[in-house]
Amino acid sequence: MMVNRVKCLLVAAFTMLSLTFSNILIAQEHEGETSHEEMVHEEGVKEEGENKFDAKEVIFGHVMDAHEFHFYSYKGSDGEEHHATIPLPVILYSPQKGLSTFMSSKFHHGHEEVDGYRLVENKIVPVDPSVQVYDLSLTRNVVQMFIALAILVWLMTGVAKRYREGQGVTTAPKGFQNAVEPVIAFIRDEVAKPNIGHKYKKFMPYLLTVFFFILINNIFGLIPGSANVTGNIAFTAVLGVLSFLVINLNGNKHYWGHIMNPPVPFGIKFIMVPVEILSIFTKAFALIIRLFANMLAGHIIIICLISLIFIFSAISKGVGVGFAPVSVAFASFIYIIEVLIAFIQAYIFTNLTAVFIGQAVEETHHGEDDHHQAPTEPVII
Repeated sequence: MMVNRVKCLLVAAFTMLSLTFSNILIAQEHEGETSHEEMVHEEGVKEEGENKFDAKEVIFGHVMDAHEFHFYSYKGSDGEEHHATIPLPVILYSPQKGLSTFMSSKFHHGHEEVDGYRLVENKIVPVDPSVQVYDLSLTRNVVQMFIALAILVWLMTGVAKRYREGQGVTTAPKGFQNAVEPVIAFIRDEVAKPNIGHKYKKFMPYLLTVFFFILINNIFGLIPGSANVTGNIAFTAVLGVLSFLVINLNGNKHYWGHIMNPPVPFGIKFIMVPVEILSIFTKAFALIIRLFANMLAGHIIIICLISLIFIFSAISKGVGVGFAPVSVAFASFIYIIEVLIAFIQAYIFTNLTAVFIGQAVEETHHGEDDHHQAPTEPVII
């Protein structure tokens, strides 16, 4: 696919630039060493604490989960750094201390302790190592997922209500209903029917829910300051497990017979049976990793391209300013591609799920069944 090729090319270019300029930075560091080692060390520590741009912290701070929505930071007139954030509720339970609830802003970005807990790298840990704690907090991934779920339910129930009232049945659909109907028809006609067959109606609710839920979370993840939910392995793992259950719980005798007794010579069965059993899990694993890797990679590439401005500024202010238009142009290009990928990845996850379901519900004599059942299949225009 052309989009994946462009992303791979940009990753390769970024890697080469990073390796090149990292060598320059290392060379400059060695050139700066003098016999006054203590003086240089003190100045280096001061510069590191005040001016050094930590790309790793910025990248992982964006793609990892957190206890707040962080938009930007700025230095106020008082000389102190301030953060524009939306704090989230912290819910902790400890068998020794009981239940603790408070807002994450009380941690003051890790500088304060609250009820015997502290925030270390976006993780809440007890000050006393002997205390056991269970973190039930509403992190930004959880909150954004709930928001996406609420929007999905609100939009779809609104569309369903209009259909019940006759709009879109006796009259032409309007508004959001007009935008959703072609998507639903596309999933039905291009995903469910070709891959599942005449049993497609049974799985349409699940396929539509998965498609729209992934799509909404993908789009939300492109908003600056939001959480990259679909780039979280826990989120994609849950979707993969759900698809795993739907696929295998609906598997017929032919599906399980092919796995447990594959149509190969008897001596080969001892090899093929473990392979077929492993394939049950690799299907779900492929769904999990594909969505996670693609959505995570796009965000990292965009942040890396923007971070190059600050990395080059550490070499020279002129280099940083000169490279800024190039970095912004490439980042904007990748951002536009990510909008396209948000739709593509939702479609791929849904389509692969339909393919695996179709393999599980396929009849023994698929060709003959299709021949007999073809005349009874309704034609929907």
